[in-house]
Amino acid sequence: MTTEDGAASTASAEPPPIQQKTADELIAEMKKVPLFMTSMDDMDEDNDMIQALKAIAYEGTRAEIADNFRVQGNECVKAKQWMNAREFYTKALVALKGPKVPQPGTEGTSNEKVVEIDEEAEAKKENDAAEACYANRALCNLEMKNYGSCNKDCAGALKLNPRNVKAWYRAASACLALDKMPEALDACQSGLKFDPTNTALQTLLTRIERRRDHLVELEDARRKREEREANERATLRLAMRERNIIARETSKAPDMEDAKVQLSDPSDARSLLSLPVIFLYPLHAQSDFVKAFAETETISQHLEYILPPPWDQTQEYNPAAVECYMETSIGGLIKAGKNLSLSKLLGTGKVEVVDGLVSINVVAKSTASQWIEDFKKRRGKQ
Repeated sequence: MTTEDGAASTASAEPPPIQQKTADELIAEMKKVPLFMTSMDDMDEDNDMIQALKAIAYEGTRAEIADNFRVQGNECVKAKQWMNAREFYTKALVALKGPKVPQPGTEGTSNEKVVEIDEEAEAKKENDAAEACYANRALCNLEMKNYGSCNKDCAGALKLNPRNVKAWYRAASACLALDKMPEALDACQSGLKFDPTNTALQTLLTRIERRRDHLVELEDARRKREEREANERATLRLAMRERNIIARETSKAPDMEDAKVQLSDPSDARSLLSLPVIFLYPLHAQSDFVKAFAETETISQHLEYILPPPWDQTQEYNPAAVECYMETSIGGLIKAGKNLSLSKLLGTGKVEVVDGLVSINVVAKSTASQWIEDFKKRRGKQ
């Protein structure tokens, strides 16, 4: 058939082109269709069809209601929607604890057909449903890394059926994730008692044993390290005591990174002792830090390469033109001989090593007297 203008016509108009949509958009639209819905909470409360579906979900015996939720939970598990699945399994377990719901026809007028419920069979259905929901909810919690909740659900399933191998497997997996090796091993071996050829449990057992052995090695290494460190600390205290060096700790220890008081041989108190030393220039608010000042070295040996400092524009600070002072434990000052070894300076028992650090004040000879006077005045006011 043709139209007056000669154009060919069809029996019906062509359908409009399909709008391209992303996978997420398609899934979102499908969830609006009751057939594809996976969560009751996402449904439109004003939708009559939805209300009917909700009513159906709660019709029947407790076992039937629970089984309905369990099936929905299983569908969510297939889609790896762990949170939704856990919600459905929880609803199923709640339904099993609710009041018994009579089957259709068990109550009513005399004209209605009376159906007798097999209490024993119904109890078995409820038991089976509860076991499955506990075990499946344990899977959801395991996937969501809720290991404590996973173990509780496994316990719920195993209380109903100690032969539930899946529950043993999931309990062992949760304990492994928590590094609870004895519990993980016990759960895995318990499952293998009921199913000795279970490949998943055998593989898990190997993982548990390897992790257990690794943790034992780590613990052994930690224990040995702590013992060694304790012995080294004791040896260092002995070395300080033998040298008559006084040490004191405060609550405001400076951050010295890896610098510390140490022996060249941490196990030998008679080996070479070195200490962090800070040279302070109090009149200029400057300082120089020596990470390892050996006890046999002198102040002069270090001043030779430290002085003059880059900030000293007047060249006041050179090894021959400075004097060094150290504070005493009672708040006074002693002049530190530049050619004396550090061990001799510290071994007088008059100065302290505070927070593992030796402090030496460096002042120009021309200003030393005034600085000492000012120091005494400041201390006198304290």
